[in-house]
Parts: sequence; structure tokens; C-alpha cells
Amino acid sequence: MKKFTTTLAAGLLGATFLTSAAFSATVQAGDTLAVDQTFTYRILDEFSSVDPQIVEDVDGADVVRDLFEGLMNQDADGNLIPGVATGFTTNDEKNVYIFTLRKDAKWSNGEPVTANDFVYAWRRLVDPATASPYSWFGELMSIEGAGPILAGEAAIDTLGLTAVDDYTLEVRLTASLPYFPLMTTHSSTFPAPQAVIEEFGDQWTKPENIVSNGAYVLTEHIPSERSVRERNPMYWNNDETIIEKVVTLVINDDNTALTRYLAGELDRTEIPSGQYPRLAEEYPEQALSFPKLCSYYYSFNLSENGPESFKDVRVRQALSYALDRSIITDKVLQGGQFQAYTFTPGATAGFEVPSVPYAEMTQEERDAAAVQLLNDAGYGADNPLSFNMLYNTSDGHKKIAIAMSQMWKQKLGVEIELANQEWKTFLETRGNQDFELARGAWCGDYNEASTFLDLLTSQSGYNDGKFANEEIDALMQEAKTLTDATANYTRVEEILAEEMPIIPIYHYTAVYMLNDKVKNWPIQNVEQNWYSRDLYIAE
Repeated sequence: MKKFTTTLAAGLLGATFLTSAAFSATVQAGDTLAVDQTFTYRILDEFSSVDPQIVEDVDGADVVRDLFEGLMNQDADGNLIPGVATGFTTNDEKNVYIFTLRKDAKWSNGEPVTANDFVYAWRRLVDPATASPYSWFGELMSIEGAGPILAGEAAIDTLGLTAVDDYTLEVRLTASLPYFPLMTTHSSTFPAPQAVIEEFGDQWTKPENIVSNGAYVLTEHIPSERSVRERNPMYWNNDETIIEKVVTLVINDDNTALTRYLAGELDRTEIPSGQYPRLAEEYPEQALSFPKLCSYYYSFNLSENGPESFKDVRVRQALSYALDRSIITDKVLQGGQFQAYTFTPGATAGFEVPSVPYAEMTQEERDAAAVQLLNDAGYGADNPLSFNMLYNTSDGHKKIAIAMSQMWKQKLGVEIELANQEWKTFLETRGNQDFELARGAWCGDYNEASTFLDLLTSQSGYNDGKFANEEIDALMQEAKTLTDATANYTRVEEILAEEMPIIPIYHYTAVYMLNDKVKNWPIQNVEQNWYSRDLYIAE
């Protein structure tokens, strides 16, 4: 075995550095706790699942982070802190990681959480039989053997991880990956209870069956209506948790949700498009807007099922150029969002947004270029470009789609048919390439540029438009072995600006109404990985 050294991060995570304050809802000086410690918040759509290896949406991952705990967690600033693992070591090449698990971590049924629970979960993630929407994440993590397993060419027990003993997990990678520990905060890497899954099959996540290891347990779930999670007395740090109950309500209309928030029924909801300036003035202590590690974009269907018109790069460029993103951010949304000309947000750690040519043009110059490009591609008044535009049901998405279609109609004479679908139907339609132009949004799975740029490699499971570029594939593969991959990431963004497989629209801000009695919301964490166990409600 090669010599292993403890990284700086691991050193800070070592058991001798742990304090209870790092893992608890720290009450601010002068605050008195409210008697009722129930946190109630709204989501737009029913989440995809509470199964760690199946969940694929942000709202579902928020629930899963309460119900389950992975190797590592994040603090309020997005820094790594211990989870089930108290720390980790790595070798000089950073292609082998050894995690030491805490011995007081338990499942909600009282059974110990062991390294074998992670081995089972990670094998389950990449097992084709699981059909995990995030199966590709195992290969993205560069875990030895993940690729052949995903391709059906190897058994799942060849995956490069070993339970050395009950409290030691060894992970072997095919590449040097300094940011690998960051990836273990993602929900798809959380442990899974093998005996429970084998007993109940796909019914194991029902409240009456589920066994979890996080700070909360699922006690109620009425699909498309509400779910409830309550404190898990078996959680290793339950004594430091303050929030007793978390209630998630599915409210499909943004304005209805705001009305219910203002009536005191909710502690948090998203602010409807265009209403942040008014609400910030009326409720300065409750209306929030801050950078979030997410990108909003539209994908061209470049698969065999896609329209022939989109195979022409000039058409894709024309549609992107003709969009005045300032109208969407400043007139439609009005929540501090950032105009996007690259896929990766500027909020990404260690990433400097590169200058791409069309971002340096004035909007008038982009409009003129768009007209010329579309004419050169053979489209105009006598042969108008036409296509369908798909988004998931939401008043905000509808407003953006209407604004985009109007710009294209007025500037380019394009004929567009808008269509919306409910969330789960939309995911299936988009995933099956049964669309022409479809809304997309991506929030970083970890805070590093590759979490965005890997999405547009040919092997990515969420490359819904099926864009393929050999140079991008090579650049992203090489980036995994580089100490500084800035040049690779810059070149990938340049290629995306040239090839335009997606239309970047804006980079997110989190735009919330948050009850000012709810304390410790992690505003500084651009990933917005929040944990109810860190919150509390003041009087």
C-alpha cells in the first residue's frame, strides 16, 4: 500500500478537532426558542423520490439530506464537515481515499451504520438493474470499475470500494481526484439499508417501511400534497437538534404559495417572478436574494429524434444571440439573477467566467448577427423557422418561455408552439428526447466547475439533448488528472459558445420569503445544501 497522508481538509476533520457546535443548531445570543419547533415550507412539484439512489431533483435531495446522512456534510458556508465519516485520508496521487466512520451512527431501527451500508448503496447506484437516474455519477466520481458495470460488462462487486472493517471504507479511483470528498455530500452517495430494501422492494420508502440514518424520519407522505419528517431519536447527534418537525407542502402556484406564506401558513416559499422588489421593500427582513450554484438554460434536441433545423449550428447561434437576457433577469424575474452566456456560474469555487465572443457584443450586434445567421441557414419570411418549446408547469417558467418566444417572433419571425407538462411527465419526455427545445436547469452536485461541464459530455446521463463533442470529452477527461484545470474548463466553455448545444439564460439567485424567526439559514452556501437539524425557530 502506498504511503497515505492526511490532507489539510482531513486534518481539520479529524476526531480531535470535533466539537458539538459544529454539528448542532447553534442558538444565537439573545434568542429564546419558540415553543413550537415546526418548520413548514413549500415546494412547486412532488419530489421524484426519497430513495437516495433514485432521487433526481433538488427538492427531493433536500428531503433526503434530512432523512439520510452521507460520509460528509457541509457547514453554513459550504465547507466540508464530518457526517457518518469523522474524516478521511488519501495518498499522494489522490486516487485512493480511506474514510473512518463514527461508531455511534445508527439507523432509525437502532442497527449500526457500517461501511458495508455504503458499499451496498454505491453498488446499487451503478447497478443497471436499479435504473438510477444518477447512475452516471458513479463513473463521474472516477470510482474504479464504475464504467464497465454501467455498460453491463462487469459484476457490481468489482466496484472499487471495500469495507476494510465495519468502520473503515476504502475507495479506489481511476484518476487523481482532489475534489472527490466534495462529491460525497451528494444524495446519491448516501447509505441504503439493504435488509429493508430487500424486504419491501420499491415500497421501502413508504413511511411505515422506511429506515433511515439522518436526523429525521419520514412519518407522513401524501404524494403531490404533503410530507412530514420528525426527529430521529437514533441519530447520533439528536441531542443537539432543535427543529422537531419539518412539513413540506406541494403548492403548484407561486402566487397561492405567497398568499399562504403571508397568512402565516408557511415559513419559506419562493418569491414569484417580478415581485422581489416590492416584497423586499415591504418585508426587508424576510425577502432574500443571494447567489445560488445553478444555471437556467434551454436544450436543443440534437439526437436523431431532433428537428433537422437544429442540426445547423447557425440556427442554434441565432436563437441564442437574439435573446436579450437583461429583459428576462431585470424585467421578468427581478430577483437579482445574473445574465448567462456560459454554462458555469461565476459563483462556482475557483472558476473565473471566461470571455466568450458573443457575450462581448452589444445586444444590437447580437440581434444583427442573429438575423444574418438565420438567413444564411435558409430561414426567413418565405421559410420561417418553427419548433416546439417545452417547459415544466410553473408560472415563472411560462413567463420566461413567453418572453423568449416573443423576442424570437419579433426579431427573427420564428413560429413557436409552447407546451408545458407536470414535473414527472416532463422529466420522462425530456429524458426520452421526445422534444425539440426544452427547458433545463442544473444545480451543482458539488462546488467545482466539472459538475456543470461534465453534463455536456457525451456519456452524461443528463445530457438530454445528446450533444456530442470529442474535444469536450477529452478535455473533461484530462481535467480529472490536472491540479489546475482552468484552461480546460475555459476551452470547454468556448466550444459551447461556438457550438451552442444549449442556450444559457441566467445564473440563479435563491429568491425566498423566509420567516425571520427561522434562524441559521445557510445563505453563504451557494449550493444551498441545507439541513433542518441546523435550524431553529426563535420566539
